[in-house]
Amino acid sequence: MPELPEVETTRRGVEPHVVGRRIRALAVHEPRLRWRVEADLPARVAGQRVLRAGRRAKYLLLELERGTLLWHLGMSGSLRVLPAGTPRGRHDHVDLVLDSGASLRFNDPRRFGSVLYTTGAPDAHPLLASLAPEPLDGAFDAGYLWRVTRGRRVAIKQLIMNSRLVVGVGNIYASEALFRARIRPGRAARTLQAPEAAHLARAIRAVLSAAVKAGGTTLRDYVGADGSPGYFRQKLYVYERAGLPCRRCRTPIRRRVQGQRATYWCPECQH
Repeated sequence: MPELPEVETTRRGVEPHVVGRRIRALAVHEPRLRWRVEADLPARVAGQRVLRAGRRAKYLLLELERGTLLWHLGMSGSLRVLPAGTPRGRHDHVDLVLDSGASLRFNDPRRFGSVLYTTGAPDAHPLLASLAPEPLDGAFDAGYLWRVTRGRRVAIKQLIMNSRLVVGVGNIYASEALFRARIRPGRAARTLQAPEAAHLARAIRAVLSAAVKAGGTTLRDYVGADGSPGYFRQKLYVYERAGLPCRRCRTPIRRRVQGQRATYWCPECQH
């Protein structure tokens, strides 16, 4: 599913096309998303100007003159900038039509994404209010990661994927960050030493930054705002490489199911 780097790539892609533009219409072709699109939403946003394109965790935030659109890509969604009037595909569910003649089109085969609207502060919205610090922000550092691992028996991979402790570290990037930090994903979080926590914090930031630079990771459905796939997949060290030689030591990569998610690691490089 699209993770933080894919959403940030999408934000950067749509920003120059939407900011400063006025919304001509919000065309909802299929309201049955993860949460049903409110019937009055098109009337509420029509005529408003887009002031800013932001992001919080995996939510794209389009700040308007009188509120904010919260867009979530779900498991298979993508937002593309297309000429208004471009024929719709089977899974094209929502069009944000702009006064420039462009349309921000939401495609979501599984319909687990969402389009919500709030007139209050976005950070106070129930879906965002309890989210933890972001790895690319200053609040997330070695000291923070060290503190949240103390006394916790949960596996370190599951801890860094817990959005109440760290946001934006999905399954792909958790496996990759742990490989870079040379930490085995099944280790109890409380067993990490302070230098290991510092190394892991740096690895998380490095992996996410590299993924954003590469346009995210395309495994199945994800494409950026211009329709391009993400190229970070070509740089993956362990994810979906079970049985293949480690790029560092040539030991075969292993796979196991951990917390109902596939986990990949090198038994030689990670301890």
